[in-house]
Amino acid sequence: MGLPKKLLGDAEQELLHLHTHAKALFLPVAVLLLTSTALGFVIALTPAEWRPTATYIETAVALLVFAAWVLLPFLRWLTTTYTFTDRRIITRSGILTKRGHDLPLSRINNVAYERDLLDRILGCGTLVLTTAAEAPVVLSDIPNVEDAHVMMTELLFGSDNPDDSVLDI
Repeated sequence: MGLPKKLLGDAEQELLHLHTHAKALFLPVAVLLLTSTALGFVIALTPAEWRPTATYIETAVALLVFAAWVLLPFLRWLTTTYTFTDRRIITRSGILTKRGHDLPLSRINNVAYERDLLDRILGCGTLVLTTAAEAPVVLSDIPNVEDAHVMMTELLFGSDNPDDSVLDI
């Protein structure tokens, strides 16, 4: 979907807009499956004389687990975006309190990426952008991090062919 045009500068082009990798949702999905299964078993094992009060309590506990371990991580994933333009890198996050950080490409001195074994299996990684003035900007769980790394390198350090300055990821 990308950023709204009103948030981009004049003639600024959005090159890549993405969420963190879906691996952030693996644990919430597992918790959802375990919680719903456990709720079904607990309700089935509840003695008849304790119903319906016990069922309400059990369901309330399951809903609290759902909210804390499934809904909040999903909303964090949904609201965390990275947008790469031809002028800057824009990060946005936050459910109720929105946080944003814009990093002009002119301030970036070095682009690196890191991928552990799980990241290599899942096709993601961490993009590390080094500036002279600040601590490195670390963008975690970038899908296809190697392609994003190549795109950033092309943007920052140019290419021999001007038509190759933007890559499709």
